[in-house]
Amino acid sequence: MPPRILLARHGQTAWSLSGKHTGRTDVPLLEEGRRGAKLLGERLARDPWSGLRGVEVRTSPLVRASETCDLAGFGGQAEPWDALMEWDYGDHEGMTPAEIQAVRPGWLLWRDGAPGGESTAEVTARADAIVAWARSAERDVLVFAHGHILRSLAARWLGEDIFFGSRIRLDPTSLSVLGWQYGAPALDRWNDTGHL
Repeated sequence: MPPRILLARHGQTAWSLSGKHTGRTDVPLLEEGRRGAKLLGERLARDPWSGLRGVEVRTSPLVRASETCDLAGFGGQAEPWDALMEWDYGDHEGMTPAEIQAVRPGWLLWRDGAPGGESTAEVTARADAIVAWARSAERDVLVFAHGHILRSLAARWLGEDIFFGSRIRLDPTSLSVLGWQYGAPALDRWNDTGHL
């Protein structure tokens, strides 16, 4: 069976709750985020996932993702990977979309990149590296990361321009699965929060 990539977005933080762009700032989980991470782990321990035996796990090194990984029960087998860090928002770090629009009307991350941070080309290259790794062997992989990098990863898995990520929402502590249909990359499950 061709490999799938399971995506777990980190649990709720104060900044994700308020809508602030949280790139490289190491914001901790809220209690709600910790509870959600444990519920995600309980879900992955049950059928049809059955604990995901044999899965290879990687996590963003940022605390909100690595703690989600730990609380979900995968910390002992996870390898931190900088490629899974959130988009570097540069000058827009810690700002809400409304605050950004007030100083840069019409700005769209997915088209314009982040001034003082990462460009769309740089994030595309990171997402492509993750896709290549996920497809490199006959085993499923599980990653714990962040909203925009996971949306970018989904776009690239499907062979789409990174801009496609702007059209797919991803909630905290959600589970998504990128797999295959008729031999082509497919979106098997997206933004599933049924465990919450």
